[in-house]
Amino acid sequence: MSDILIGRNDTTDVSLQPRYGNRHGMVAGATGTGKSVSLMVLAEGFSQLGVPCVLADVKGDLAGLALPASEPGDKIKARLSKLRLADWRPQANPVIFWDLYGKRGHPLRTTMSELGPTLLGRVLELNDTQQGVLEIVFKLADDNGWLLLDLADLRALLAFAADNAKDISTHYGLVGRTSIAAIQRALLALEQAGGEGFFGEPALELADLLRQDMSGHGVINVLAADQLILKPRLYATFLLWLLSELFEQLPEVGDLEQPKLVFFFDEAHLLFDDCPPALQQRVEQVVRLIRSKGVGVYFCSQNPDDVPEEILGQLGNRIQHALRAFTPRDQKAVRAAAETFAPNPRLDVAQAIGQLGVGEALASTLREGGVPSPVEQVMVTTPRCRIGAITDAERSMVRQRSPVGAKYDTPINRDSAAEMLAQRAQAKTADAAVVATAPAGAQNDGAWGGAVHDALFGTKRRQGMIETMGKQVVRTMGSQLGRQILRGVLGGLLGGRR
Repeated sequence: MSDILIGRNDTTDVSLQPRYGNRHGMVAGATGTGKSVSLMVLAEGFSQLGVPCVLADVKGDLAGLALPASEPGDKIKARLSKLRLADWRPQANPVIFWDLYGKRGHPLRTTMSELGPTLLGRVLELNDTQQGVLEIVFKLADDNGWLLLDLADLRALLAFAADNAKDISTHYGLVGRTSIAAIQRALLALEQAGGEGFFGEPALELADLLRQDMSGHGVINVLAADQLILKPRLYATFLLWLLSELFEQLPEVGDLEQPKLVFFFDEAHLLFDDCPPALQQRVEQVVRLIRSKGVGVYFCSQNPDDVPEEILGQLGNRIQHALRAFTPRDQKAVRAAAETFAPNPRLDVAQAIGQLGVGEALASTLREGGVPSPVEQVMVTTPRCRIGAITDAERSMVRQRSPVGAKYDTPINRDSAAEMLAQRAQAKTADAAVVATAPAGAQNDGAWGGAVHDALFGTKRRQGMIETMGKQVVRTMGSQLGRQILRGVLGGLLGGRR
C-alpha cells in the first residue's frame, strides 16, 4: 500500500501510512493558511487508495474535488518542482454531492423510526419524564402498526396520545399532557430549523456512503453544509444520527491495512461552539471506539483547543498551519499547540507556528508501532483536483452522473401514522353522521330496542332481568339441595328416615 504524501522539505517527506489512517487526526490553522487544501490532499489520497470519505463542506470550497485542476501555470509549476512531483497531472475524484435541503446535492433523509426515541430525545434535550413519554408514544406506534416516518407522523401520534391519555396511561404508564406539549414545542423548534425535509423516505442507506467507482477509487461524499451550519440543532441532529448509525451498524474489524471509511469535520469549531451535551458525549464515544470498526475521524478547525480535550487526546495525526498570536489567548494557544507535538531538536515549534506561510505546515503522523514522528516543517503537496468552488452548472453535471440520483431525488410518501390516524378519525365521524341522519322512527325503534335489551341483559352499571332470575334460581336450588344433604347426613347418624 502506498502512503499518502502530506508534504516535503529539503530533507524529509511526511506521509500518512494507511494502516494508521483510522487513528484519527487534526488539521488546524488560522483563516486563509491552507487548511482546506490539506484536507483535500488527505481526502484525495484516501480516495486513491479506495477508501470512501464523507466531508462536511461548510464554505463550499471542497466541491472542487469533483473536477480536475487547470493546467498548471508558472507559479504552480515552480511549486511542483520544489515539491519534486514529476508525475503530477490534473485529475478529478469520484464525488457524490449531498444536501439535507436537496438543493445542492441529493437529499439526505432518515425516518423517525430509524432515529428512534433515545436519539431523538437527546437531540430535543428532553428531561427524563418527557423522554419516557416519547418512548411510550413510539411503543404505541409499534404495537398498532403505525409507521413513524416524518415529523407529521410523530405530531399526529402525540395529538392522539393527548386525546387518549387516560386509556394509554392504563396500558403503558402515565402520559401527561404537559410532557406531550413540551415534546411538541421541541419538535416545532426542530421543524423551524429545517428538520421537516430531513425526515422521510427514501432513507439513506449507509452502503451508499461506502462506494467505490469502477476503477476502485473510493467515492468522496461531499455534504453541502454552507446553509446547514446556520442551523446548529439540525446539524447536530444529522451528525448525531450518522455517527450513531456508523457505530451501531459497522462490524468490529480491528486494525486493517487501510480504513473502511474516513469522516472529515470541516470547521469543527462551529460544531462544538453550541454543541448539545448529548452530541458532544456521543462524538467522544464514537472517537474512542469507532477506530476498531475501521473508521477514521479528522477534525479541521482554526485552533486545536476548539475541539474538546477528551477528543483532542485521541487524535494521532496532526497538520498544523500558521496561528496568529495577536492576543494573550492566541499566544497561549500557540504555546499549547507547540507542546503537543513530538519534539524535533532541529526545530523551534512555537516560533515556527507564527512564521509559516500559506501552504506550509507543521506535520506529524504515526509511524511504525503507532509512535508519533518528530514534527517537521513542510510545504504541503498540491492536490490534483481543482482548488476552490465550482459553478452551479458544473455541480449539476456531476449530479447527473451520480449513481444514486434515481434512488434519492424523488421522495416517497407512504401511508403512515398521520394518514392512518386521519382515516380512523374520519371513520368515527362517518359513523356518528349515520346515526345523526337516521329517520326519527328508526332512531326511536333503535332506542326502544336498546332499552329492552338493557332491561333483559343489563348494562355495565346494573343487572338485567335474566341475570337476576338466574341468580335467584341458583340460590334456591342451592338451599334446597343443601337442606336435603344435611337431612340425609343427620338421618344416617341419628337413625331417622330421609
